[in-house]
Amino acid sequence: MNIEPIAYIHTDFDEKFGIPRQSGRVRSLTGRIVFVPEYRKPEALRGIDGFSHLWLLFDFSLAHREGWSPTVRPPRLGGNTRIGVFASRSPFRPNNIGLSCVRFERIEKTPDEGDVLIVSGVDLLDMTPIYDIKPYIPYADCHEDAVGGYADRESGHRLDVVFPDEMLELIPDEKRQAASGCLSDDPRPAYQNDPARIYSMAFAGFDIRFTIDGDVLRVTEVVRR
Repeated sequence: MNIEPIAYIHTDFDEKFGIPRQSGRVRSLTGRIVFVPEYRKPEALRGIDGFSHLWLLFDFSLAHREGWSPTVRPPRLGGNTRIGVFASRSPFRPNNIGLSCVRFERIEKTPDEGDVLIVSGVDLLDMTPIYDIKPYIPYADCHEDAVGGYADRESGHRLDVVFPDEMLELIPDEKRQAASGCLSDDPRPAYQNDPARIYSMAFAGFDIRFTIDGDVLRVTEVVRR
């Protein structure tokens, strides 16, 4: 089977560190889905504005490698516990295909890129290839009795973010809420807990540097890249 991208998504992340671990975790984080020329057909989007959410089938484009492993070590479990690859959402899979549920915001009509989908709650790297788009259907896709296994332990974990005003003001106004949301989601692997360590998250053309002590994240510097 030959599968090719129908589109690419543009986001504020050109590095993996800091990207929310699941879609919807940072609702203010937006993306632009730009179709490749062959699929820039307005009629292909007819009716899409009747749905609030969309499924994106995408390529874990930075995770391609030779061979595969039947087990993986999720960072949120400390990096030492092995889980079956099919019981995980690890990007390192036999086929590097991911699934993400995002909120549909609007269609943006452009002269050069055709109809562009604006979505929010994204969890994807900039220029991630998109293989397919399908509508989220609540009566079929939402299961009230669902159980999340080991992932349920992390579902409510958030950090308190201390972002000094003079540093926050360096970030464009429309990006500030998303930046704070990504920091609150605790971008570290669970096995890193050194309060003296300075981390750096590349976001929207800036390096946001910070430390974490307990449940408090303190931004120490914001530098334009």
